[in-house]
Amino acid sequence: MSSTLPPPRIDLYSDTKSKPSPGMRKAIANAEVGDEQRDEDPTVRKLQQMTCELLGKEASLFLPSGTMGNAIAYRVWVEPGQEVILDKTCHVLHSEAGGPAALSGVMTRILDGTDGVFTGAQVEAAIRPLGRYNVPQSVMVSIEQTANAGGGAIWPLESIEDVGAVAEAHHLALHMDGARLLNAVVATNVSAESYAAPCDSLWIDLSKGLGCPVGAVLAGSADFIHNARRFKHQFGGAMRQAGIIAAAGVYALENNVERMAEDHANARKLAEGIANTEGLSLEFGLPQTNMVYFNVSEDRMTAQELHEKLWADHGIRVGVSGAQRFRAVTHIDISAADVDEALSSLNAVMMN
Repeated sequence: MSSTLPPPRIDLYSDTKSKPSPGMRKAIANAEVGDEQRDEDPTVRKLQQMTCELLGKEASLFLPSGTMGNAIAYRVWVEPGQEVILDKTCHVLHSEAGGPAALSGVMTRILDGTDGVFTGAQVEAAIRPLGRYNVPQSVMVSIEQTANAGGGAIWPLESIEDVGAVAEAHHLALHMDGARLLNAVVATNVSAESYAAPCDSLWIDLSKGLGCPVGAVLAGSADFIHNARRFKHQFGGAMRQAGIIAAAGVYALENNVERMAEDHANARKLAEGIANTEGLSLEFGLPQTNMVYFNVSEDRMTAQELHEKLWADHGIRVGVSGAQRFRAVTHIDISAADVDEALSSLNAVMMN
């Protein structure tokens, strides 16, 4: 259906729909470049140093995507047949094409967290006994900040520290999928370094709330990144004059972090309007960050029907994530006026 329609005027499908701003495009055009594969690109090196300082880690590695960041971390920490402990809703389990199994032969041990957040006690209960040789060996815990399928829920710092303490006590690595870590930082005023401290590895995404066209940065100890660089090459992620895209990340870290508070305010405004629209209901209540999950009543229409009417008649796109379920995500290209228009259009469709 989408191929028969022009691009949406207001795109709430995901924060990946954000586009480079004029300032970012200028930074890209003026980027100093070199051979990234040989660690000779000065702009990539600058971005990596900025990320190390942001996260309080020894070393970092610029990557084409966050999915590759997870894939590399899993490959570094986990041998084939070993096990990662993670939440039942996490992105790596559902939206990365089976990467852990296909690329690294990794088993997964699923926890039933609350909105994507689990506890140290749950981790401890899931760890396989060391004296058993006929079960997978637990070697890593993986968390996602913010928890996408949990409504953009923020992992509280004390929860990460709790899980980290259990992982450390049992000699398990702790990895963070930090796709929206900086949303959590802006929403809570807890530093990225504090959130990162319990983690042995983590990455931040550049192409979501930060508004870049591509990229992520993986961070950890110098030894971890040394090993990660080999798997980056093995997985096809080594690049040449990558400063062209790394310049967008440098610009974003300098200009686009604090402004994410606007995205959170717009998400809350959108959620409040949806809660007051007959036939629609919020799934997780008011959002903590920039994601709004909501449902349309079965007696009114299906999610797909509402999606098609909203796009065809009003030029507004939201993400369908179930028979009656949607996800709407605010980002740098969504203004408060866009939210008002989206709510007016939703109301118009629901009234017809």
